[in-house]
Amino acid sequence: MLGFGKKGAISNSAEKQETLLTLSILTLAAILSFATRLFSVLRFESVIHEFDPYFNYRTTKFLAEEGFYAFHNWFDDRAWYPLGRIIGGTIYPGLMVTSAAFYHLCWLFNITIDIRNVCVFLAPLFSSFTTIITYLLTKEVKNAGAGLVAAAMVSIVPGYISRSVAGSYDNEGIAIFCMLLTYYTWIKAVKTGTILWGTFAALAYFYMVSSWGGYVFLINLIPLHVITLMVTGRFSHRIYIAYSTLYCVGTILSMQISFVGFQPVQSSEHMLALGVFGLCQIYAFVDYLRSKLTKNDFDVLFNFLIYTVGILFIVVFGVLTLSGKISPWTGRFYSLLDPSYAKNHIPIIASVSEHQPTSWSSFYFDLQILVFLFPAGLYFCFSQLTDANIFMILYGVTSIYFAGVMVRLMLVLAPVMCILSGIAVSHLLTKFMKNTDTAKPSEHKKSKKLESNYVLKNEISSAFVGVICLLLISYTFHCTWVTSEAYSSPSIVLSARSHDGGRIIFDDFREAYYWLKMNTPEDARIMSWWDYGYQITAMANRTILVDNNTWNNTHISRVGQAMASSEEKAYEIMKELDVDYVLVIFGGLTGYSSDDINKFLWMVRIGGSTDRGAHIKEWNYYSSSGEFRVDKEGSQTLLNCLMYKMCYYRFGQVYTEGGKPPGYDRVRGAEIGNKDFELDVLEEAYTTEHWLVRIYKVKDLPNRGV
Repeated sequence: MLGFGKKGAISNSAEKQETLLTLSILTLAAILSFATRLFSVLRFESVIHEFDPYFNYRTTKFLAEEGFYAFHNWFDDRAWYPLGRIIGGTIYPGLMVTSAAFYHLCWLFNITIDIRNVCVFLAPLFSSFTTIITYLLTKEVKNAGAGLVAAAMVSIVPGYISRSVAGSYDNEGIAIFCMLLTYYTWIKAVKTGTILWGTFAALAYFYMVSSWGGYVFLINLIPLHVITLMVTGRFSHRIYIAYSTLYCVGTILSMQISFVGFQPVQSSEHMLALGVFGLCQIYAFVDYLRSKLTKNDFDVLFNFLIYTVGILFIVVFGVLTLSGKISPWTGRFYSLLDPSYAKNHIPIIASVSEHQPTSWSSFYFDLQILVFLFPAGLYFCFSQLTDANIFMILYGVTSIYFAGVMVRLMLVLAPVMCILSGIAVSHLLTKFMKNTDTAKPSEHKKSKKLESNYVLKNEISSAFVGVICLLLISYTFHCTWVTSEAYSSPSIVLSARSHDGGRIIFDDFREAYYWLKMNTPEDARIMSWWDYGYQITAMANRTILVDNNTWNNTHISRVGQAMASSEEKAYEIMKELDVDYVLVIFGGLTGYSSDDINKFLWMVRIGGSTDRGAHIKEWNYYSSSGEFRVDKEGSQTLLNCLMYKMCYYRFGQVYTEGGKPPGYDRVRGAEIGNKDFELDVLEEAYTTEHWLVRIYKVKDLPNRGV
């Protein structure tokens, strides 16, 4: 008994040490995840990145200062002039509510932090939570070792860092955590078959719905998992309890989000979830009848139910669809199934760079060795099929398809890449490390059971483990490099390298927005392309015509028509829209390629997509050889349109590079074709230091032509 007690004590001690080691590694991975996302704060001051985050910051600030009731009923008259925008009914409030909760919690403990700093650091904080939940999810699928590897991988994977660096205050910053939390609770619900875990899954799903429109992916993936379990004969009472609880509670909760409303029971994107819920009830009812009836009676009743329910479903679904009670699929959903759909039918969706198909190089750039480890992880899941493994297979296959269709969805793919790669690495290391032995050769000679090929086996295993370690080290260096070079610089503060290797900072955007705020009337209305609407509203506090919400294609089309028209026609549109100032982004001097000239063809396409813009034809803006050119060979329609003149006004007298003529555009690599012109309906109000932002004032009617 005494000996048994000692062994038990040793066993408990080993388990405690293993648990402590696991917690230490997991904590280190979470800290690493947070630290790798602070590059932008170290290199620049604490600023918000990109475009959408400025709207999120502005609304969060309003929520923190005015309270939830005022926030939910806020009518924003600074956006979409003269239409305005009802904030509470047109956003997913999860991000704002989370930040406001952290802000008030800090102040409750006398930590006097500014709401902007909460917004800046929220995404890195949730990346740490994502690291932890990735460990828990992978542990449920495989084991703790695989969970630690997956957690370490997801902590630095560029595909996720792209939306979770400090200052990247967007919905995806917390949505990926919510998504993985939902998956984890769903797997637990499937394994336990309890209402408790089903309810936890519903609550996690509700948090996801409140945070990001990508929740539609979840509510289609989970029903797909249930159908697969039915087809493979794995459906059980556990699955029935888990899904019924998740669907009922989750749907009711999701409908409390104003922006979602009745979509879960009315839109086509949610019909799979509803259909699977009904199928679960039929399946359970059939099982109940089978236990109460004889085989012959059951067969007769079963055939009757199949035909009756099938015909009834088709009739009801058809009537509801034709009557408009069930809305058709949205354009964004169609674009996921057919990558060419948006380009052919909805140019406003296709114009967003994030909605473009993903190139092969982007997969390697954002995932590196995970691209090669992912298939191995899938294989190991197939080799030992469980309910959890089937879910991960479905998640992996569907997400890699959607990530290939749309660059933005690389964010959804990155976590499952890390999970399946973690499973592969853990499985391989476990298998080969068993064959490595550091014992002395003299000790092996004493063993009669020594294999004849032991030495070769040991060397091969050691070499394989070494190769895996080198690959993981290269993954670490690759992720660090990508983060520092591609994802750590805010788009609003640009940087470049000079000839001597020094760093040049371009702060023209904030310079221009500050000028607007200080030098224009408070009720001034600014016209720009929709990309910059959120930034202008948040930083300049001025009214804009269109912004990144892009909900009204007709209004955006009208702005595109003004940009693509001659001065005289554009003036009529600007006066119709009560425009006071026009803002354009121009990169010809500095070499900034994401300027309005490079986006101009999308303005033409969107401008010509409505009835009022039917006269605007894209081919009129190409040269006779079918090229989009800004030099003398360019189309006269292009060389005399409002956008061209606003960008290149006075540029014909500017030298940009040595050995090049004045008016040489460094982005297009050409000397502009229309140099000597004056503006009739606009006057230059302000041009930033590096000519990145140019602001023009619309002349009043009496002063036209003066």
